Amino acid sequence: MSSCPNILTSSAPPAHVLPSVLDLARMIDHSLLHPTMTDEQVQAGLAVARRCACVTACVKPYSVPMAAGALAGSGVGVCAVAGFPHGNSHPSLKIAEAERAIAEGATEIDVVVNIGKVLGGDWSYVSAEIKAVNTACVVRGAMLKVIFENDYLQEAHIIRLCEICTEHGVAFVKTSTGYGFVKQPSGDYNYRGATDAQLALMRKHSGPQVQIKAAGGVRTLDDLLRVRALGVTRVGATATAAMLAEAVKRGLPGPMPAGLSAKC
Repeated sequence: MSSCPNILTSSAPPAHVLPSVLDLARMIDHSLLHPTMTDEQVQAGLAVARRCACVTACVKPYSVPMAAGALAGSGVGVCAVAGFPHGNSHPSLKIAEAERAIAEGATEIDVVVNIGKVLGGDWSYVSAEIKAVNTACVVRGAMLKVIFENDYLQEAHIIRLCEICTEHGVAFVKTSTGYGFVKQPSGDYNYRGATDAQLALMRKHSGPQVQIKAAGGVRTLDDLLRVRALGVTRVGATATAAMLAEAVKRGLPGPMPAGLSAKC
């Protein structure tokens, strides 16, 4: 397991228990994954993650050394993606990507499943790949989150993926990359991301030791509180500063990240 502090329970506290601002901050993987981000923008995002005491900053593989240096001593971990965003890399490359990221300072890996294999029902392939990537992470002291990309899937696919991840002892199952755009009837492309129904489905069909990460569409404090009540213990978010500032404004209790005084 990561040496970085993490929320280790399989579900959030009861909805009637008011979380502290720090509780909410420690749910957030601050996402720095947009393909157009420059190094300067990544550095600025890492500073936000550090000030806001997020559980991790989630970065692209080449940014891991930068993130590890910027976050050293902060208690904020480094999460790296693998096979991102489409999941089509060869399994050996996903493993190599995870191993390299861990060697360079990542404590968590978010890997995308091979979506075509899932849709084609090649469950032996999917299971073997998840098992291999998870093993590569666990033996190096890192945690794995498996990204399903729910917008492409039916309920039966999501359920089977939850079962496979439970079987192999994966730390987290995750809804989406935030980049799984689906063609709409209008001809435009969009995605739903983390829907309440799918989060409830994932919680129901994942073992109690498997945590749930919501990504895509968690943009406000109300979104964060809502998914927390559904049993989500981690979210991927870019609106971190705004959500935590709103939590302070509404009077949620402390403790709170020390950096909030610097206006995350």
